[in-house]
Amino acid sequence: MVKVAVLGAAGGIGQPLSLLLKQNTLISHLALYDLVNVPGVAADLSHINTPSKVTAHLGADNLQEALADAHVVVIPAGVPRKPGMTRDDLFKINAGIVRDLATAASKYCPKAFMLIISNPVNSTVPIVAEVFKKAGVYDPKRLFGVSTLDVVRASRFVSEVNPELNPVDTRVTVIGGHSGTTIIPLLSQLNPTQKFTQEQIEALTHRIQFGGDEVVKAKDGAGSATLSMAFAGARFAINILEASVGGKTGIIEPSYVDLSAYVEGGNTVKAETQDCAYFATNVELGKDGVEKIFSIGKLSEFEQKLLAEAIPQLKANVESGVNFINA
Repeated sequence: MVKVAVLGAAGGIGQPLSLLLKQNTLISHLALYDLVNVPGVAADLSHINTPSKVTAHLGADNLQEALADAHVVVIPAGVPRKPGMTRDDLFKINAGIVRDLATAASKYCPKAFMLIISNPVNSTVPIVAEVFKKAGVYDPKRLFGVSTLDVVRASRFVSEVNPELNPVDTRVTVIGGHSGTTIIPLLSQLNPTQKFTQEQIEALTHRIQFGGDEVVKAKDGAGSATLSMAFAGARFAINILEASVGGKTGIIEPSYVDLSAYVEGGNTVKAETQDCAYFATNVELGKDGVEKIFSIGKLSEFEQKLLAEAIPQLKANVESGVNFINA
């Protein structure tokens, strides 16, 4: 029995994310939780002819039922960005939502893999960690900030500059965090090596960092990046399932993780990032979660500058999350 709980399943990310997860045959039970509309979403998805059963859990009184015995918990719940709103602006609203959901998860499925999509990820992941620490059930190897969208965007955007690159196969390492200038695409590490001009590198970097703004503007106040985020979230969740349930090895995905996960590479990355507590980089997934954290490697002069500028912001974001719980 492999149960996946989606918290915020009726929202703009939650619905397409749940649709993508319903197609995965490793999942036997898809539990959908939200404060509104979730019975209709569950009924609709339950007609899809894949093995997993779909259940609806409406309102806080049914949160325990949604979470009990979950193998993976995906949290896209929260308020989306609106025009002119930064991810940091979301903090005051979404921090409380994530705290409450994490509190329930720490009680009812403390061993679940926790996949955090709710923004600002740089702060919400530390919030979940602090909640689990207070409950005495924290395992840093099982907590992930889903930064996959940054890599998905990077793969697509570089292929638009060089059409010879297949966006499906092109993997761009993206490090740092999951907001604005904390997102650092390592274009110098592309394999095969690409001859981008400095002007192209700077333009690509800015577009990858602020790709979400394109969507917010294009939707004209009607939403943010929901479909692409759902795609990225499902990709990461399915990789977790492949590694932990399917027994597949060698799965490497980017994620914003706790560098004190007591696995190979964590201390190396801490040293490379001036002792950041949390950082996004490539992570090897295993049956227990984080199996290895990969060094950020050799950076270009331009990338070194981006990292130096991002580190203070990353540390401040983490501090905001920790202080929110410990205040």
